[in-house]
Amino acid sequence: MADFATGAVKRVLLEIIGWTVLTAGLLALFLPGPGLLLTFAGLAILSTQYAWAKRWMHPVRIRAMRGAAEGVQTKLRIALSTLVALGLVGIGVVWLLSPPAPRWWPVDDRWWLFGGTTVGITMLSSSAIAVGLLIYSIHRFHGRPEALAEIERIDANHLAEMARMEQREAHGAAAAAAKADETADRAEDELGRREQ
Repeated sequence: MADFATGAVKRVLLEIIGWTVLTAGLLALFLPGPGLLLTFAGLAILSTQYAWAKRWMHPVRIRAMRGAAEGVQTKLRIALSTLVALGLVGIGVVWLLSPPAPRWWPVDDRWWLFGGTTVGITMLSSSAIAVGLLIYSIHRFHGRPEALAEIERIDANHLAEMARMEQREAHGAAAAAAKADETADRAEDELGRREQ
């Protein structure tokens, strides 16, 4: 009984964490932050519970790796990524300091830097993750065209494995249909003999 309760608690915790991380990742796709990384992490956690999450992990992983590799292909892209990350740091610091709304602010003052310290900490956390990912991407992908080729090879291998699995499933379905036809034929033959 204790094992069942432990398993149930573990499942609930994994689901809560997985859905939270996945939601944060999806939001970070549109807001500042490492969206693909968080989405992949959420799917990886949820894949322990759901087959659909396992299926979606690979495409998200490949897209994140491609984005990281393409983002550091040239020095200009590295410089722009660095500026964006440092811009996030600056915005996070301003948000934490919470200066009063400037005179030119067109709406009510309560909408100036809404969210307060929590948003500032989130922005600084996102920028720290972005800087870390940038450093990782430079180390892993910059000046290494073979790394991008490796990503393509991983993707091609995955697609080939998926095609093989579909073939096996189709073959299994065809074999099951043939067996069902054979059973139906025998049943018809038996019924015909009984009627005679």
